Amino acid sequence: MLDLIIRGANLADGRQGVDIGIQGERIVAVEPALAAQAGEEIDAKGRLVCPPFIDSHVHLDSTLSLGLPRMNQSGTLLEGISLWGELKPLLTPEAIYARAKKLCLWSMARGTLAIRSHVDVCDDRLLAVDALLALRDEMKPYLDIQLVAFPQDGFIRYPNSEANLLRALEKGVDVVGGIPHFERTMEDGGLSVAALMRIASARGLLVDMHCDETDDPLSRHIETLSAETVRHGMQGRVAGSHLTSMHSMDNYYVSKLIPLIREAGVAAIANPLINITLQGRHDTYPKRRGMTRVKELMAAGVNVAFGHDCVMDPWYPMGSHDMLEVANMALHVGQLTGVEEIKSCFEAVTTNAAKVLNLEGYGIAPGNFADLLVLQAEDAIEAIRISPERLFVIRRGKVLAEAAPRASTVRFGGVETMVDFTRANLANA
Repeated sequence: MLDLIIRGANLADGRQGVDIGIQGERIVAVEPALAAQAGEEIDAKGRLVCPPFIDSHVHLDSTLSLGLPRMNQSGTLLEGISLWGELKPLLTPEAIYARAKKLCLWSMARGTLAIRSHVDVCDDRLLAVDALLALRDEMKPYLDIQLVAFPQDGFIRYPNSEANLLRALEKGVDVVGGIPHFERTMEDGGLSVAALMRIASARGLLVDMHCDETDDPLSRHIETLSAETVRHGMQGRVAGSHLTSMHSMDNYYVSKLIPLIREAGVAAIANPLINITLQGRHDTYPKRRGMTRVKELMAAGVNVAFGHDCVMDPWYPMGSHDMLEVANMALHVGQLTGVEEIKSCFEAVTTNAAKVLNLEGYGIAPGNFADLLVLQAEDAIEAIRISPERLFVIRRGKVLAEAAPRASTVRFGGVETMVDFTRANLANA
């Protein structure tokens, strides 16, 4: 007698009619026509069942702060940074906690059960660090939060960055972050990468740096980050986020750079919603898309994940923490419309992101955690196309959230027809 069986599931790898048996917090069987009984059964009805979505790059300390202390009238990155500077003295740990917790509830409903959040350590009070550490602990039964010590105002540029970052790590922050392109000079940016990599290496921590988030083709800190990764033997433990300067680099240099990234085992994290709205602001036409070279990085074998980055904050007034919206935007901006490319966009918010976060027990296989989604879609391509309802969100074998199937009634020719935008027959809707 199992605790839960999901019957008749389609999996993202193409398998159909699969049953998933769950005992306690773990998956114990993945096979057709599972000969077992369970205390509870869910009939997937040929719908997609997948592991939960992962946001590999977001800022929980600023989330849902839109309009505080005022709106970003230009919608630019620099005004957003200026606004955050104005807001920081007004922050309280209670407000940071409340806004971030609200977003976590949205995340659960959206099936996003793992989040890597950067947290600003250039506030000497470390209010956000304390608030998000407390939130991480409270949310642990429901979703995983991984925190990155992020020197928003520059590791070298802001005088107390190093001391604050080390304090944050001592408090329990998980990952070392950086922002080399925001230093005063290119040389300082390189020095910050080297210093931060030494800290991470000495402490055995993962690294995730905002890297080259600019339209400047000469911003090449990802090259330094890759070299330092090899120097410290940290392959597979380092990520470069944004990498938007690559959309402005010449093809010859990129033909050298991408193999270096691949050799170093550095992951690339693109943030499509934010990259395309904040970059290219000095262009008239032709206008650069702003997102890094996702197609080329994927083709070269670099692990590429996607992040939401901002949700209703000084930099971005939109969003509901739907990672399928992120994947959809990446597909369009990156012209990733080949069948395998679309599937890769789905992987960028699931399996690829799990590798970036070094998550254990992730995926639909016996022995892994029973963290699963039942989506109102037949396959990964349809899921990206329509951003379907998360019919069941399951965490450690327990239903965490659920929603009714989405459908509209259309009256045509005297007949009422239910429309849910899937290709399924009405009997399976």
